[in-house]
Amino acid sequence: MSENSRKSIPTALKNFDDLPDSANVRQPVVHACSPASVWRGVNAGRIPKSRKLSPRTTCWNVGELRQALAVAGNQGA
Repeated sequence: MSENSRKSIPTALKNFDDLPDSANVRQPVVHACSPASVWRGVNAGRIPKSRKLSPRTTCWNVGELRQALAVAGNQGA
């Protein structure tokens, strides 16, 4: 990824490619538009289900997100 394209990426996403599959990320990394879009995607099965780390902490597994992105990319091709 070029430095110019990295500058336009939100801060929360800049290091996504460097994270191990076992990492967990919070909602700002998952949503591209709005938090409601994330939950619609979860309900529709486009985004993997979240995990509760604590009563007020929700996260998603990076490996599962990558798999969902790969499936979505293959469906668009």
